[in-house]
Amino acid sequence: MLSIRQILSPIDFSPLSLHALEVAQDIAKKYGGEILLLHITPVISDLPDSVSIRDEGKYENAQIRDAKKQLADLAAKLQRAGIQASTNVALSNDPGMEIVRNSENADIIVIATHGMTGWRNIAFGSVAKEVVENATCPVLVLRAKAAANSAESAAKAAAPISA
Repeated sequence: MLSIRQILSPIDFSPLSLHALEVAQDIAKKYGGEILLLHITPVISDLPDSVSIRDEGKYENAQIRDAKKQLADLAAKLQRAGIQASTNVALSNDPGMEIVRNSENADIIVIATHGMTGWRNIAFGSVAKEVVENATCPVLVLRAKAAANSAESAAKAAAPISA
């Protein structure tokens, strides 16, 4: 019998990662599992033009604080649905390996193929690919196209019917 107690759900707050979280939620409900929400913040983030290099530490702290708040909101939503959830914000410039490091107690990782990494995927390779190649537990990879179609269908279903 398959036992899935700990589900790692990497979240970059993109629609695709949030869709992956919905799938993780379904798995958690089916198997009585717990979800670990993980967000990775770059150690040296790309500063917006409006932020001075002298304020880099403040900016990074604000990024971490915002991520913790968003993860706490997601965890509260999961808990209202009857699913145990915990959160972690990690600092790393290598999100794939940071996900792998945080998967030590995971029974499965649920990840989308593309998030907010944009052009970095082209330059540095896919985060999901790195996770699949290095994780010691099973990895459920949700393709971007399938997740986008599912999100589009959900949006259409939720839209009000006009007369």
